[in-house]
Amino acid sequence: MKFNSKTMTIHNADSVPYLTYNSLSEISFINHAFSTKLGGVSTGEFTSMNFAFNRGDNPDHVTENYKRFCKSAGFDYNTLTASAQDHNTFVRAVTTENVGTGIYKPRDIASVDALITNQKGVTLVTYYADCTPLFFVDTNKKAIGLAHAGWRGTVGRIGEKVVQKMTELYGTNPSDLKCAIGPAISVCCYEVDKPCADHFLALENVNPSDFVHPKKNGKYMVDLLETNRQILVAAGVKPENITISDVCTNCNSDLLWSHRATKGHRGTMCAFMCLK
Repeated sequence: MKFNSKTMTIHNADSVPYLTYNSLSEISFINHAFSTKLGGVSTGEFTSMNFAFNRGDNPDHVTENYKRFCKSAGFDYNTLTASAQDHNTFVRAVTTENVGTGIYKPRDIASVDALITNQKGVTLVTYYADCTPLFFVDTNKKAIGLAHAGWRGTVGRIGEKVVQKMTELYGTNPSDLKCAIGPAISVCCYEVDKPCADHFLALENVNPSDFVHPKKNGKYMVDLLETNRQILVAAGVKPENITISDVCTNCNSDLLWSHRATKGHRGTMCAFMCLK
């Protein structure tokens, strides 16, 4: 398996692979990982590491996938706590009382695309297949967050809302945050029409010409990762504390799930993060 990245490292490539950020791996009090499409037990279009219960996969296979991944990447299955994503911008603070939701307990939340916590014994879990993962670590207050930023969540400034919620609940100073963005579909592969591009062009306190690039065919190439980076900087995160993944999901569809590459016939990946 070829994996070329300056920002991320692949682990257990021959069994149950997972990716980590080099920058976040330097933080001693967290564990984090991003899954691949490999190393699971799902079959058919979900072959083989699929974490979605809602796409028609055998739920026993999905559960086994979670257990295998946790063993490989060093997470406690019993602490997993999942989002309930619908491309919105709601942020939910979770505690040990919420563990298991969306994994081995019924979801007790709806319309939540970002999770934050400052408690040990809680592993945040969010879902992707081209959309942009956002990782947040408050290196001072020892709080963490994960967000799912599709194009709607991105233009809705979900990254900024996570920063605001962590500041409100945990006393986070944005300058103490270390963040990572991706893996997601990159600007090389993310073509959109004008109505979608117009949402990005209308964003304030950022520079849309950096992330919206018109084409001769009337379409636009949009850089979701750079958009989210600028939104985080506008929210007070230091530019030097933000890492952007150089791994495109569409370009690496042999390793990662990509909605565009599979035309929707796919499984789902997850970002995981917990406090040690």
